[in-house]
Amino acid sequence: MIQLTDQPLDYTAITESVRDPAAGAVVLFLGTVRDFTAGEQTQQLEYEAYQQMAESSLKQLADEASTHFPIVKAAIVHRLGVLQPGDVAVAIAVSTPHRAQAFAAGQWLIDTLKQRVPIWKREHYTDGRVLWQHPAAATDAAAGQSGGT
Repeated sequence: MIQLTDQPLDYTAITESVRDPAAGAVVLFLGTVRDFTAGEQTQQLEYEAYQQMAESSLKQLADEASTHFPIVKAAIVHRLGVLQPGDVAVAIAVSTPHRAQAFAAGQWLIDTLKQRVPIWKREHYTDGRVLWQHPAAATDAAAGQSGGT
C-alpha cells in the first residue's frame, strides 16, 4: 500500500495490510503533528506534493527498502492538506521475519522518506510566522526542529 491522501489515516487498516503468516514482526510508525517545536506553538501544518511524482518516489523507496531488509510487506501512507496538532501525517508499516529487522526497516523508511520524497510542508505558528520545509531540509530537522513528523 503506497498512497497519498487528504483523508485521515486509518492506521489499523494500514497495519493489517502488511500482516502475513511469513512475518513474525509488524512495526507501525506514526508521524504526528506536534503542538510545540523548539518552544514555538504550532497552529497547523500544510502538506503539498506533485502526487504522481511523490507516489512514484514512495514506490521506489519501498522497493529499495526491500533490497536492504527482508521485508515481507510494506505500507507507506502520507497525508496531504491542512493538519492540526495531534493529527497523523504519515504512517509506515512493515512486516519482516524478526522484530529487529522490522524496526530497522521502519526507521530507514521514515528517515529516507524525509530526505528524498518530494512532499513539502508549510508550518504555521500561532505568532503568525509561516515556514516552508522541503524534503532536503528535513535532514537538518531530523532531531525534531520542524513542527511535526
